[in-house]
Amino acid sequence: MDCPSEEQMIRMKLGEFPNIESLQFDIPGRMMDVCHTGGHDSILAALDSLGLDTRFVSSEQVTSPVPHEVHRQERRVLLQVLGINFFFFALEMLTGFIAGSMGLLADSLDMLADSIVYSLSLFAVGGTVLRKKRIAGAAGTFQLMLGLLGFAEVFRRFLGYGDVPDFQLMILISLLALAGNATCLYLLNSSKSKEAHMQASMIFTSTDVIVNAGVIVAGVMVYLTKSKLPDLLIGTLVFILVLNGAYRILKLSG
Repeated sequence: MDCPSEEQMIRMKLGEFPNIESLQFDIPGRMMDVCHTGGHDSILAALDSLGLDTRFVSSEQVTSPVPHEVHRQERRVLLQVLGINFFFFALEMLTGFIAGSMGLLADSLDMLADSIVYSLSLFAVGGTVLRKKRIAGAAGTFQLMLGLLGFAEVFRRFLGYGDVPDFQLMILISLLALAGNATCLYLLNSSKSKEAHMQASMIFTSTDVIVNAGVIVAGVMVYLTKSKLPDLLIGTLVFILVLNGAYRILKLSG
């Protein structure tokens, strides 16, 4: 293994094995530890098929393939970001209706998607590689559906439904949501986890930070133009980002 891309190739290849509990990589040392149940012949054959000059070093029995502390840390982080996202989903949904803002409503639905993803990820902690990839796949599919529904609502509003949104409420709530998502991203990055379900969570949160900044800019433009068009445009962009995020998540699960 001489680069992270080779690590991803290995993770995707070995993700086909439900008996693999965890993978630990030492890229500088070109070493990998595979914690699994059953024999290792089929695993070695799969690695050989990648053409990475795989060599078997040693095998030993362990009672706890993945340290319990690692699982406990992942659960703690996911519970924290789940709480933050669900709070801002409720806040943005409520204020989105009050302000008449498509941007806030779109972002609230994105927050709801994240909350569901983090809930699913909690079930993935400690599971097999295959199970974690399936969780990432479910998350990506859900976000894809959400993005398509969002585009339909934006189109409906472009047809003339809805008034000019309250730009002050848009900006205030988006600033709060931005702070919340920045906190989530910090927590997830601090975990330093390479598991597929944790990587999926970081992708969602990175997208949310961009969305929050976009809604703030849209609020300023609504104030300057006295038009609902900036809000509808940011709503469109939000759902484009949602679909892009869904694609990236589905790649993790493929």
